[in-house]
Amino acid sequence: MKFSDIQKNIIDLVKRSEKILILPSTPVDGDAIGSSLATYLVLKKLKKSVTVVCAEDIPDVLEFLPETQVIGDKLVSSKDFIVTIDTRKIKVDEIKSNIEENKVNIIITPKEGRFTEKDITFNEGMDEYDLIITVDTAELPQLRKIYEDNPQMFHEIPVINIDHHVSNEHYGKINYVDIMSASTTELLLPLFEKMEEKFEIELVDEDVATLLLAGIITDTGSFQNSNTTPKAFAHAAQLIAYGARQQEIIQHIYKTKQLSQLKLWGRVLSKIQTDEKYKIVWSSVSQEDFRDTQSREEETGDIIDELMTNAPGAEVILLLKERADNTISGSVRTTNPAADASAIAEMFGGGGHGQAAGFRIVDGNFRQHEAEIIDKIRQYQSERLGVVEEPQEQEETKKETPIIDVQKLLNQVKEAEKAQEAMPSKEDVEKFKPIPPKHRESKGTTAGTTPGVTYKFED
Repeated sequence: MKFSDIQKNIIDLVKRSEKILILPSTPVDGDAIGSSLATYLVLKKLKKSVTVVCAEDIPDVLEFLPETQVIGDKLVSSKDFIVTIDTRKIKVDEIKSNIEENKVNIIITPKEGRFTEKDITFNEGMDEYDLIITVDTAELPQLRKIYEDNPQMFHEIPVINIDHHVSNEHYGKINYVDIMSASTTELLLPLFEKMEEKFEIELVDEDVATLLLAGIITDTGSFQNSNTTPKAFAHAAQLIAYGARQQEIIQHIYKTKQLSQLKLWGRVLSKIQTDEKYKIVWSSVSQEDFRDTQSREEETGDIIDELMTNAPGAEVILLLKERADNTISGSVRTTNPAADASAIAEMFGGGGHGQAAGFRIVDGNFRQHEAEIIDKIRQYQSERLGVVEEPQEQEETKKETPIIDVQKLLNQVKEAEKAQEAMPSKEDVEKFKPIPPKHRESKGTTAGTTPGVTYKFED
């Protein structure tokens, strides 16, 4: 079926639907969030009742995107009354409640600043949905608890499946899947433009364009990954013409790093392992690493792309992450199109693209699985490369250029950490503002540092 026919079918189904549920995939990334929120804003303009639910928390690095506060973490019943707090500017420290005779008090304590009525909205729980739209989701188990707890819902309610992964299982009533698109958001732009023609209303504004561009930028690694196509550049230019805030996206996602993230990156880089015979570079990050560096799971960020950039001799780059829910997630990148990242991920129940894929292992020991995963990748590479085992003595005498310069990467992170630690806090800046000479005190002082201050990388 032609894409134009699929787009028409989607528009007809949306037109007939009133209560629509949007579900982004996990692990959460810029494409999943960008596509779900862009679709949310477009459908709200069409006067639809729309809910967005995600099985995982939104990474801090993506909270700058428009409307992230509307994303819930579970389905609600029609009897629920929902209090929504906008936490983009002010973060919540604690939520408490108590019941008095004829009233319920909900106490929301901010980490700093003050909440006002403008930060709080009220909604009633929604009745049964009449349409589900999944975005950036190759298979329904990627929705995790939402699918696991409600499998029957996906058989009873029509599903529109919008995705760009080669491993997509075409589980929807309508499958709008294009494996040649760099991101799911790239697929949405022509769909929204068709909707504008059909409904005779402007749908792609600056916020929608920014969300769509965020998906393209993150999934192409800021146009550096192998999935970057001329079409991706053309759509990005078109979105900027619509008013997409490109520099805002670049600044938040690529140029701002928390000190905790830099420390975590240092830990991951120090654990890099290489297998030059099979052209593999890998590292891992455990829950102990997260605790020691006071970092969060999502702060591994784009470190695997950094590894790929700095490992020209490697064909397979792997990052393994031990998650708090006792699962293991793996991110796979390949630098040679002949090495299929999707095929590698599928060996462990995952999938993705030819040169970027991922998987999740639900049960098992982290260290044991790490060894098993590397062994299987070695077997894959051995068969693909036709590796012939050589005597150990010959291997030891061979001199090869290292496939990754680990020390160079570590030095870059250490320099960034030093710069971050040298930055004064806001309180210090206020404290040491210049004052007239006659009022200055002679006491010497030294500016300290405050956790959470961000370091901004400049080109």
